[in-house]
Amino acid sequence: MAEDCLFCKIIDGEVPSDKVYEDDDILVFKDIDPQAPVHLVIIPKQHYDSILAVPAGDPIMGKIQTVISRLAIKMGVAEDGFRVVNNCGPAGGQTVPHLHFHFLAGRDMKWPPG
Repeated sequence: MAEDCLFCKIIDGEVPSDKVYEDDDILVFKDIDPQAPVHLVIIPKQHYDSILAVPAGDPIMGKIQTVISRLAIKMGVAEDGFRVVNNCGPAGGQTVPHLHFHFLAGRDMKWPPG
């Protein structure tokens, strides 16, 4: 865990969150500033600064993909569709330096995203 990381503090329970899913490796919670009717944040419990810090062969990416699929079914959006976003680095829009994915659904997603 990174000492000053907001998401690590959420994992540790120091900062409250509205949890949707949790297992030994992954936590999913509702975004505090939702950009869609369904807006969840998916994070690994192990701290990685970004997707670039995940070692080759680390199983966490496959676990995250599995959770995304289950969330789509659980939230009832698998048929209509959803968007998964990973922002990497400041120019990519990453504001919390902990690997995370945004799961957005419940409205039409436009392209380009903005």
